[in-house]
Amino acid sequence: AVAYARQKDRLQAWAVTASVGPGSTNMLTGAALATINRLPVLLLPADTFATRVSSPVLQELELPSSGDVTVNDAFKPLSRYFDRVWRPEQLPAALLGAMRVLTDPVETGAATVSIPQDVQAEAHDWPESLFAERTWH
Repeated sequence: AVAYARQKDRLQAWAVTASVGPGSTNMLTGAALATINRLPVLLLPADTFATRVSSPVLQELELPSSGDVTVNDAFKPLSRYFDRVWRPEQLPAALLGAMRVLTDPVETGAATVSIPQDVQAEAHDWPESLFAERTWH
């Protein structure tokens, strides 16, 4: 995704997804590189279950002293924008916030939207305006 953003002169970006655990930690170096070099990259790492029903998940980073800390917290200092979506209805605001950062030549870098695995499976009545074509200035 970083190479793609460089090749496209920061005018286009790729979205990168990963599973919770090692998949997400492997994106940390790329997030730092994108942010330091002001390259637009959208990161969508999976997160632990919001309901915590099936915790711990296989290969999930566990911190026994705190149930709300996940590997995705490591993205916070490495991203120009970070949001954790706990409910599906929060996704439109998170995506628009990420796009605001990705399209700003001064503030661009890694934009991370962390989505818990159970929230990824939920249905929601998305507003059509979310999918409308936009021009970002």
